Amino acid sequence: MPLQIETFMNGRGGSSLYKALSHPLAGEKAKVLLDHLTHAGPVAIYDPDGVASAFSEFYPLNGCEVSGYYVQNIEHLTGSLGGMSAQPVTQLPDTNARTLFIASFDEFRTKRQVAHLMPDGMQVISFAALRLPEEILSDRNRYLTTLNFATNFVFFRDEDGHHTRLVTANYWTRYGASNVSIWCRLFADDGSILATWMMSCAEPEGAVIIDSAEVRARFGLSDFCGQLFIHVIGAAGHDVVKYALDTYTDGFALVSQTHDANSWPADFYAGLPAPNDHEDVIFWVQNCHPIPIPPGEISIGLMGGGERVPLMDAIAPYATYRLSVSKLLPEAVWPQQIEIFAGKHLVRPRYEILSTSGHWRISHPNVERSDLAPDPEICRLGENFGKGFLLPAPILPVADYSSVALPTPMATSQKHLPVKALLFAADGRLVARHNFGNLRRSQSVAVDLSELALDLGESAGHVELVYDFSVGREVDGWLHALFRYRNRRSGYAAETSFGAHIFNSALTFKSEPQSYSGPPPGLSTRLFLRIAPAPLKTWCHLIYPISKQWREKSTTDLILVSGAGREVGRATITIPASGSLWWSVEEQFSSENLVSAGANSYVIIRDETCRLFGYQGAFSPDGSFGFDHMFGF
Repeated sequence: MPLQIETFMNGRGGSSLYKALSHPLAGEKAKVLLDHLTHAGPVAIYDPDGVASAFSEFYPLNGCEVSGYYVQNIEHLTGSLGGMSAQPVTQLPDTNARTLFIASFDEFRTKRQVAHLMPDGMQVISFAALRLPEEILSDRNRYLTTLNFATNFVFFRDEDGHHTRLVTANYWTRYGASNVSIWCRLFADDGSILATWMMSCAEPEGAVIIDSAEVRARFGLSDFCGQLFIHVIGAAGHDVVKYALDTYTDGFALVSQTHDANSWPADFYAGLPAPNDHEDVIFWVQNCHPIPIPPGEISIGLMGGGERVPLMDAIAPYATYRLSVSKLLPEAVWPQQIEIFAGKHLVRPRYEILSTSGHWRISHPNVERSDLAPDPEICRLGENFGKGFLLPAPILPVADYSSVALPTPMATSQKHLPVKALLFAADGRLVARHNFGNLRRSQSVAVDLSELALDLGESAGHVELVYDFSVGREVDGWLHALFRYRNRRSGYAAETSFGAHIFNSALTFKSEPQSYSGPPPGLSTRLFLRIAPAPLKTWCHLIYPISKQWREKSTTDLILVSGAGREVGRATITIPASGSLWWSVEEQFSSENLVSAGANSYVIIRDETCRLFGYQGAFSPDGSFGFDHMFGF
């Protein structure tokens, strides 16, 4: 059974209760709490907010002598816990329990409400025993505020000449934060703790970099391949920890790139590509909780058909497991797609594709929604929203790269995907179309966009995947695709995936056009472009997508920022509506500016006239490259 706990609700965001219970430090304290409860029986459980079951998902009370389960809300009287039916808390005086376990972090207030109902001499234990240390809280007055749990996990490796490098900025100062720091804990592949440390983000909007090679040297570690847990202290504005993650070999000879933004585990993930016959796909199963993943709890299967194949190895708390898709699902072959039944144990998992040539690349699947159904309103958006939901992605210069698009079902309710592709030149001209048709869930169709846009030549363009209502009308707005790019000369590849949104519309539909913070519409741009270390070259592809009609050209500032958060240079560019721009950092900024910016510098892409969508890449001299979509804040 998957974990029965709410981690994220669309429209409300992530659950701070989930993060409060699953935090590594809470897990350590829970061992002490459970031991206390085991020797404090009989125990009565008082659940004023209906969250005791969430606690028991992580910390079962099997060893405790529980004599009763009590609730405050009469609507919870139909519930139960551990086979015991709920009773109203007004019956607490009849208990024989010596201890009251209150399922709340606010022990003082909750105890005060029922103190007159407690038998004489009854001791109280509560979730307060799990509270994080005061020094790592952003808001000490409101424990369950989301800003107290601005956390995330990072795939983190330093072994066999492979390294990882997290890059972000102290963007919380933009929202009023002053003293920002990060509490870090590094877990080995077996889930053991390798290192714990605190780092300061002293400079407002300064670069934040955590490099595995530096961490390894600092703590005298041997090879490791595990995960890094990061907790931002002093956060404001955003409780989401966003970052770019470069994976690279010694001397940056080979490089690949991924990212993270979503820090809540899901029941399902999809968009995991099957391997070619000369490849293996490694799915990194990283347990993000303080409890083991039981055998058979994680499974994979072909999208739209075939049986689930379970992983029969148990995975320890915070451990990392290397799952070979070729071994577990040998019949899977590109362009087939693989569905992941994750049971809410994994946060934004990663996959790597290893080639017999020695090439490799890293990326991630996406959350497969289980709460969606076809929405007939989307089919009627055309009059007001034109193309409506669209998914923009680069077509890299055709002479040098192939650019492949693979639509990926990303909701359990999606039985068909009516999709077409619109191909645009950099100047916004529509140069080609491709009709995928009404794809069945089991139908994986990859299309080489560069073959459809040969006249682009050495220029780059972009594609927009949109719904094709002429062949199907059961759509939900959750249109996703994987985009794979390959260097024609070197053979190296990179891939990225994302979902559709409504772009650049003054009208709104539900949560669209999305905003970085606050309600829709989102009609401005603030994207983060990390500048890769030498000898890597940093390229960026900016797309100006419009769902119907917007300003004819963008007014876009490229702001070069030093690692200390100081503006060093600025360039202004314009991108035509439905157009794009493929540019390098060296093309936009002088060598003097780049030298002045120094190491760890980055670029902020700012536009107050429109919403742009961006992709960033790091390219090595031998032709390997990392390429992924950018994040904004």
